[in-house]
Amino acid sequence: MGQKSVEVNQLTIHRFPDKKALGRAAAADVAARILELLGRQENVRMLLASAPSQDDFLEALREDDRIPWQRIICFHLDEYVGLGADAPQSFSRYLRDRVFNYRQPAAFHAIDGLNDPDDECRRYAELLSRHPIDIACIGIGENGHIAFNEPHVADFRDPLLVKRVTLEETSRRQQVNDGCFAALEDVPREAITLTVPAILSASFIFCIVPGIRKSKAVREALYGPLTERCPASVLRTAKACSIYLDQESASLL
Repeated sequence: MGQKSVEVNQLTIHRFPDKKALGRAAAADVAARILELLGRQENVRMLLASAPSQDDFLEALREDDRIPWQRIICFHLDEYVGLGADAPQSFSRYLRDRVFNYRQPAAFHAIDGLNDPDDECRRYAELLSRHPIDIACIGIGENGHIAFNEPHVADFRDPLLVKRVTLEETSRRQQVNDGCFAALEDVPREAITLTVPAILSASFIFCIVPGIRKSKAVREALYGPLTERCPASVLRTAKACSIYLDQESASLL
């Protein structure tokens, strides 16, 4: 079974037999968009997600020799409050380990989990205001979150670009299930996240969502109510959004 693509609620849905094929295809599409944008502007501003679900995609992206990383300004979506950049579970470290230790971008602006959270939210929002996002590469959480916009804190009309949030137990358990933490009590309870409007400000969104544990959230995002109870449902209102699924994540469609 090869790729299948359909249009659903203004979203382009790509389905693949496995997560490796998904990752390669998503990376090829992101690379093509980067090159297209660089044909008419000096730099590309890009958001990257940090999660095991992104491993195959990021590996394929960093191995694409066509991408001029020296012209890409990178941001990430979220970070745990109280976790330093050298911690194994740090999201900025995840991106360094999988991308930026291999490819040197023009800049990688990391969220500092050790800074005062309110000060850090303001600092990072100011950076984003100076560098409007062209491409956002995101995932969907088991509870439908995008970045750490959990159902109880997501706001489709949020006045902020970056905010401090408390994490639902579902998301904290996902981190244990993903092997990032040994036990639930080890997972931080707070994070700094880009808000829903900050993500939707991107000109192009590429949403990489493999795995059986994401299947319910994917179904709700595509076919359920447009509501903060499933934050990913807001992707239907994006300027341009492609969602990449494997056989498992698409199993309930």
